[in-house]
Amino acid sequence: MTFRPTRRLVLTAATLGALLQFAGCATTGNMGPATVQSVVGSTAELSTFNKLVTSAGLGDVLSGSNPVTVFAPSDEAFKAVPAATLDKLAKDPAALKALLQHHMVAGTVRSSDILAGGAPLATLGGGKITASKAGGFVTVDESLVTKADLFAPNGAVHIIDRVLTPPKK
Repeated sequence: MTFRPTRRLVLTAATLGALLQFAGCATTGNMGPATVQSVVGSTAELSTFNKLVTSAGLGDVLSGSNPVTVFAPSDEAFKAVPAATLDKLAKDPAALKALLQHHMVAGTVRSSDILAGGAPLATLGGGKITASKAGGFVTVDESLVTKADLFAPNGAVHIIDRVLTPPKK
């Protein structure tokens, strides 16, 4: 089949136009939350944890470039904490910060990284928590991970059903 130069030019232009149109359909905006802080802030069941992180001045830790994993207690978990304890934490910024840092570890920990039998993880507060897997369940100390693997480029969030208690100093 022989093409004339004009016909070849029209076909080439049509092909390029179609390719450019399809290329314009690609989306780049659905990359997920930008930071662990974004994950926490946009997860409805973490509103109490989010408020406390902000109050304790730890937002920079969760939005920084260093990877961090958060085992974040749900709003329901905080409801189980006596009101007097929450009031005491509100009046003691150092204790609040220590409590929240006990839920944070450096690096990105995926639920698939957690092994049966448990592994101690060093918290940002200087303590240790033990993450373990039994069957399809992941636990952290005495809490159950109810929602795992909420990822951001700088880490991960796992929602837990209890507030973890840091060791006494």
